[in-house]
Amino acid sequence: MSSQKQLNIYFALAPIVILTILAALSIFKWDAGMFIPLLGGIIATGIVGMMAGFKWTDLEKFIAQGVARALPAIFILFLIGVIIGTWILSGVIPSIIYYGLGILSPKIFLPAVALITGIVSMTLGSSFTSIATVGLALMAIGEGLGFPSAIVAGAVISGAFLGDKLSPLSDTTNIAPVMADTDLFSHIRHMLWDTIPAFAISLVLYWVVGLNYSAGAATDGQVQEIMLGLEKLFLINPLLLILPLLTFYIVFKRMPAVPSLIFISALGALIALLVQGSNISQIVNVMTDGYKVDSGIKTIDSLLNRGGITSMLPTIGLVVLATGLGGILDGTGAFKRIIDAVAHKIKSTGSLILSTISSTFLVGLASGEQYLSIILPARTFRDKFKERGLDTKNLSRCVEAAGTVGITLIPWSVPSIFATQVLGVSAMAFIPFIFFAFLVPVINIIYGYLDISIARKDYSHEEISNQGLAKNSALKSIM
Repeated sequence: MSSQKQLNIYFALAPIVILTILAALSIFKWDAGMFIPLLGGIIATGIVGMMAGFKWTDLEKFIAQGVARALPAIFILFLIGVIIGTWILSGVIPSIIYYGLGILSPKIFLPAVALITGIVSMTLGSSFTSIATVGLALMAIGEGLGFPSAIVAGAVISGAFLGDKLSPLSDTTNIAPVMADTDLFSHIRHMLWDTIPAFAISLVLYWVVGLNYSAGAATDGQVQEIMLGLEKLFLINPLLLILPLLTFYIVFKRMPAVPSLIFISALGALIALLVQGSNISQIVNVMTDGYKVDSGIKTIDSLLNRGGITSMLPTIGLVVLATGLGGILDGTGAFKRIIDAVAHKIKSTGSLILSTISSTFLVGLASGEQYLSIILPARTFRDKFKERGLDTKNLSRCVEAAGTVGITLIPWSVPSIFATQVLGVSAMAFIPFIFFAFLVPVINIIYGYLDISIARKDYSHEEISNQGLAKNSALKSIM
């Protein structure tokens, strides 16, 4: 990129300011969602880019590159819509709801939700799959017990992103150490310092919050009505729980994501055909438009009427716009200009940690992407950590804290949009209850200023330069 195309800090910030203003108006005043704000952000970045000397063909290419990074995730979203539909039609999710209503006590329900989802996500290494399967079932159980859906959604998301942060099967857990120049298992061990306290405090908070609602939880009669209603609609059998267990095994064996999800959805369809007596037409319709029922019991209808490919289309549309915006902001150099400006103000270890986390949030705010939120700050701050003699596993922990987990606090981020669509709760309603996402970044900042768990390492100047070049090559291969 020539010097004529370098953005000054005000031009670089303008699209993000415009996006934030439009988002606030759209969410709080117009109640119109995030399509127009994201489109407005792309247009603003395009105007700034052309003013800086970029050709429109260059800007189109940047948008396309951003969207291209999301294509694997988009295909997975289609398949998750299919899985939700077939798992309901097959009786798998209804069986989980049925047995969950009989087992889970209202007094420990919320911490149990976070813990169960956390265990599942650690096994799967995928927050999206965890939310769409066991998370959806736990939402239904919570609604059946009378808990506010926003609080249950917060507990589900906290648990789901525990695995997305710590599991060696998670894509973000693998990308962060590569970009920060450290190894995977050193990265995971170092994250235990922020993850364990944050999750433990979250469980306590969910228990305290749950006590306020357990007294008003559904009576045995209401629970029985739901369970009887499920028995009339489906053949409920504990053997149906083998499918979730098989799903855990498939993912644990690290089989490719897309073929695995296709296989899992096909098994759901086969079970619906053989166990529930569904016909091919019903299965295809559920895969396309989701499960539809009018049982006469309002709670059951709200629990089960969901899923299908078409239910994912609004989410996919937002993902396309968000990743397109991230691509053009990255391509024009706006992100780099802003993060560089932040990096120059670093004076201590604490301010370095704070700047890294703030910059990661800023990229997430503008792009809504986990990958970009991890890659750009890691690439920018890597040498800063080395120059201060700090092990780069501190950097990888910071970008995961904000880019993997903290990004769920941004209403238009891809994870929040996905959770909104699957769980049926608005992002603005569940965000205050994602305790884990608030605690992880805060704990890292406290650690930075108090010099707790900050690992140090001696780097030579030559090593910093050589590894920087090597990681730039690695970035090109990932992007």
